[in-house]
Amino acid sequence: MTAELGATPSRAELCVDVLAVGAHPDDVELGVGGLLHKLTRLGYRVGILDLTRGEMGTRGSVEERAAEGQNAARLLGAVRRENAGLPDAALANTHEFQLRTIPFIRSFRPRMLLATKDRDRHPDHCAAHHLVRDSAYLAGLARIDTGQEPHRPPVTYYYHPYLEDGAPALIVDISEDFDAKLDALRAHASQFFNPSYGAASTYISSETFWESIRTRAAYWGSHIGVRYGEALYAEGAIGVDLPPGL
Repeated sequence: MTAELGATPSRAELCVDVLAVGAHPDDVELGVGGLLHKLTRLGYRVGILDLTRGEMGTRGSVEERAAEGQNAARLLGAVRRENAGLPDAALANTHEFQLRTIPFIRSFRPRMLLATKDRDRHPDHCAAHHLVRDSAYLAGLARIDTGQEPHRPPVTYYYHPYLEDGAPALIVDISEDFDAKLDALRAHASQFFNPSYGAASTYISSETFWESIRTRAAYWGSHIGVRYGEALYAEGAIGVDLPPGL
């Protein structure tokens, strides 16, 4: 999602409050789709960066997945979605891939960064965690010349597209935004439960997996006394002016 064809977007139009990064074109919807919709509903500018085009997936062509991703971004209210074009099923935290990721971080200039957590069932998610974490730090080094001003996101949180991994740092109430999360996931018609899509079945295209999305959101919501929630993780302590609730 970019500025109108033929128009050159301003720096303000390119910048976002929050940038969510996924390894594949549906990761952010699975992990933090409810949060992203909540943020845009509250007036924050949200961007999405997919590191790969998902070209190694069993279902859906690159073109289909790109169109699905843009439609999902529109449903979530994101102002911009980009793709870094890194190789699917071969992500790694290398200097080459860092240099290809840094320009996106500097272009979006987020105040908050959301990235996949490590120790995930998909190797790309683990690689994306380390790649994005390190690229975000390096994006703040002026001597790495990309023709852009340096930018290091002040705050980074991590999410799991599929799993739970210990106690999260935060659980966000997404009760009002859960249906929007499902709508964004349905936009990825080639990937998730969709009996009318003629292709081989996969783990995430099963009805069982689709039902688990609601179960997982309800599980996290139950921890904070709400209907649905999404979990965020952090490295180290989180500083606040006052304890939440005051």
